[in-house]
Formats: sequence, structure tokens, C-alpha cells
Amino acid sequence: MISLGVGKMGDQQILQVEGLEKSYRIKKDWIRAVRSVSLDLSAGEVLAFLGPNGAGKTTSIKMMAGLVRPDGGKVRILGGDPHREAPVLRHVGAVLEGNRNLYWRLTPEENLEYFGVLRGLSRRVARSRGRELLDRFELSHKRNAVVQQLSRGMQQKVAIAVALVHDPKLILLDEPTLGLDVEATMVVKRLVREIAAEGRGIILTTHQLDVAEELSDRVAIINQGSIVRMARTQDLIAAFSGGLYEVVMEDLPEAIAEKVVALGALVEGNTIRVPETDLLYGVLDIVRPGVILSVSRQQANLTDIFLELVQGDR
Repeated sequence: MISLGVGKMGDQQILQVEGLEKSYRIKKDWIRAVRSVSLDLSAGEVLAFLGPNGAGKTTSIKMMAGLVRPDGGKVRILGGDPHREAPVLRHVGAVLEGNRNLYWRLTPEENLEYFGVLRGLSRRVARSRGRELLDRFELSHKRNAVVQQLSRGMQQKVAIAVALVHDPKLILLDEPTLGLDVEATMVVKRLVREIAAEGRGIILTTHQLDVAEELSDRVAIINQGSIVRMARTQDLIAAFSGGLYEVVMEDLPEAIAEKVVALGALVEGNTIRVPETDLLYGVLDIVRPGVILSVSRQQANLTDIFLELVQGDR
């Protein structure tokens, strides 16, 4: 795998956001779009930044990227202020939904060279890095094809390559797998993992919550302008997963079922539902030496958690 010079940086802070505020005037009324949003992002980390339409997600991202000036709070990218120090913006790369960071009438090679020069590289370096990325993403055979003639999956790979050409440390990914087939989705997800493993920080925005669950290290959920929950992805899922276990037996004699029910479990046919973790081992002791086909724990998913948090915050 070809790396563009970004090494592992451990716990280095790529992004620090503190108390972001933004209001817009609509006719005579002021609308608070973003309310005291704070978050951070470390090297090698993927943060899924999630929210319903109109929650303040896009405005927050634009402030983090230096595109919209906040009314209050601060943004630091590798310690620099993107709103006051223009060179800081070179640390940012973006992949926009719908491949909007590409010129469709140019070839992949031309896009990479153009955007590399636009972001401060010499033409020679931009061309060299572009070729490295085309090789890495297995696009060299399409380097002279017009982008609009490529498959959607290839276009997305070109978009990611363009976001990386100037070697940024912060990557903003907006709906990176939207509209892709299964094979292309798997390729893009692999690339996201590789990019993070190089020591870059990634902010992922998507409505495909299964993708967010699979790729993210942490989740921040925003609603009505405020972050309503931020946690490690697996910790969040564990917190919303109940203590209910399901034990499926090959056969469950009536006498054994009665003992299990007396302990506090529920029985439906050959299936035992255990409402608390503490009861599980007692149930397993009772059903032995019967044949246990499976033991599984009820597991929440990010979609359910997102809906519960967003709808409960209304």
C-alpha cells in the first residue's frame, strides 16, 4: 500500500471544536442553527457525525472546515485556526456527496493534477502524487478516461484520491457509499479504514447508519443544533443493548421448563428468554445436560439508538 507520508500519530489531536454557535436571520426572526457544539478528533480515528435533516450538522461541518465563520466558539485544526490562518486549510480534504469535488469532463489524472496545484502543490508533485494514488486505488487503467464515463464506484474512488492528493490530516467524508453497489461499497469502506490507519482523522457524515456503525470509532449525534450524545460506538451500542439473553434448546422437558420459569425466565417452546445477565448462568446450570443450540444476547444497532435519541429529544 502506498502511503503519502502520514505516519501513525498516536493520540495527536487533529481537530478541536469548542462551543460553536451559529444563528441565521430569517425575515425578522433569528434561528439558532448550532448551539454550543464541542467535539474533538484524534489521529487515526473515525468520528460519525450524525443527525436528521435540519439538525445543524451541515452548518457545523462548514464551520469546522473554515467555510462558515462561527458566531461564537473556536475551531482548531492541528492547533491552527482555519478562520484566521489560511495555510491551516491545507490540512483539510473533503469528499462531497454526489462526487461534487470532481470536474466530470476531466480525466482522473487531470482532476488530481488540477486540485493538487490548487491546494499548493507544484505541478510536478501533484502529478507524481496523482499517479501514486491512481496506482493505489487501482485506477491507473482509467487515468485518461473522462470521469463522467466511469462507474459510480470508480468516481467515488477518484473523489477520495482527490481529497488525499495534498496529503491532508483531516478528511471530511459526506455520504461516501451512497448509491454504490455492494462491491463498490466494500471497496470504499476498505479505503476509509486504510486512510484512518495512516494516522488521518476522519469525520463521516451519512444517513446510512449501518455504514456509520461499521466504520466509526466514536459517534456524535446532533439534533436541533445541539449534540445530544457523543460516545465510543461500541460503548453506545452496549449502553442501549438490553440484558435479555435467548437460549435455544434442542428439547426442553416440561419439568426443566418449570424450574427455569421459577428462576425468573420466560419459556416459549424450546426457547428460553432470560431478562437479566445474572440469571443466565443459573438457567444454564438447570438445562444441562440438555443440548443447547444457541445462546445470544439482544443487541441494539445504531439505527435504533439514533431514532430513540432524536425522537426523544423533540
